[in-house]
Amino acid sequence: MGIEIREITTKKELKKFITFQWDLYKGVAPFVPPMMEFEMSTLSQDKNPAFKTDQGRFWMAFKDNVPVGRICGIIGAEESKKTKHIRFGWIDFIDDLEVSTALINTVESWGKQEGLDKIHGPLGFSDLDFEGTLVSGFNQISTQATMYNYPYYQEHFKHMGFSKVVDWTEARIKVPLGDKELIDDLSRKADLISKRYGIHIKEFKSGKEILKYANDFFDLLNETYGHLYGFHKLTDEQVKYYVDSYFGFVQKDFIAMVVDDNDKLIGAAVTFPSLSKAFKKAKGRMYPFGVIHVLKSFFFNDTIDFFLVATRKEYQKKGVNALLWKRLLWACEKHKIKYVFSGQMLEENDSVNNLWAKFPSAKDEEIRRRCYTKLIS
Repeated sequence: MGIEIREITTKKELKKFITFQWDLYKGVAPFVPPMMEFEMSTLSQDKNPAFKTDQGRFWMAFKDNVPVGRICGIIGAEESKKTKHIRFGWIDFIDDLEVSTALINTVESWGKQEGLDKIHGPLGFSDLDFEGTLVSGFNQISTQATMYNYPYYQEHFKHMGFSKVVDWTEARIKVPLGDKELIDDLSRKADLISKRYGIHIKEFKSGKEILKYANDFFDLLNETYGHLYGFHKLTDEQVKYYVDSYFGFVQKDFIAMVVDDNDKLIGAAVTFPSLSKAFKKAKGRMYPFGVIHVLKSFFFNDTIDFFLVATRKEYQKKGVNALLWKRLLWACEKHKIKYVFSGQMLEENDSVNNLWAKFPSAKDEEIRRRCYTKLIS
């Protein structure tokens, strides 16, 4: 019996779409299962406002009635008009080229019906979704914002005629609190930049106070990330969705915001205590017991993950990073943080990559994820 492709149309089927990944990577140490509640929200038309402008469809592959793969196809309203691309994401499959080819062909067929001529991915509805295929760093535990996949994925993409568009890398550093020379140099630079440009770190008394700047932060994100590959400008409804989803978890010590004398947001770095171990213990479910592991991670942790970082264009390459790092290193010392993990960084995004250049690495191998593309056949 060949490969059967079934479209996912119900909530019950969508849960199976999500849990297929859990089964595929069961027992794989670096894999961190995303929370069912978050995934259901992201992939549900009645919850994720991205569906108001973009189309998304989901399929699973079956062999002898056993699930062997999954994929999502996304047609972005603006992207499809400008570049004739269709996206694929949330792709997983067993090591069977017939399966991976059937999944990609399904998305291509939809794209062709809609008059599109190129396919690229893995990508999500926005830059805040999972993106990229892991091509190196298979022994490194994933963060809560990244996906794991088996090494054979890249061979399947090559065989299907895909080529690289861009790569994302990750930095993982040891907090250099013992390096007095580096810390003193960073502090001097931060003080100098602060005086030169009339900018400073915004002090917050509570997490609620941070919410007042949430919309400004996403406006800054739209401004500074707009030129990067695959970035979708977030709508007002999407901004509200992400603020409601994530900013409630922000702790005031782990966010650094730089403002000018008029309280205008100049740059920001949003970080969270690492939830990777908590998500693994929770086994993909927040309730009934997963929430306990997550809450513990907020108070007992030696690692923080960068969620997002951005600096206003006119202030890039002017040393704003020094202020952000001075603040975050203060938080690391206060909370006994030993390691800092970056989010995914486009290899061409020098302004973000330069954030990490001077710090000692804490990873054993390069972590790299890739976006692929090809013409629709």
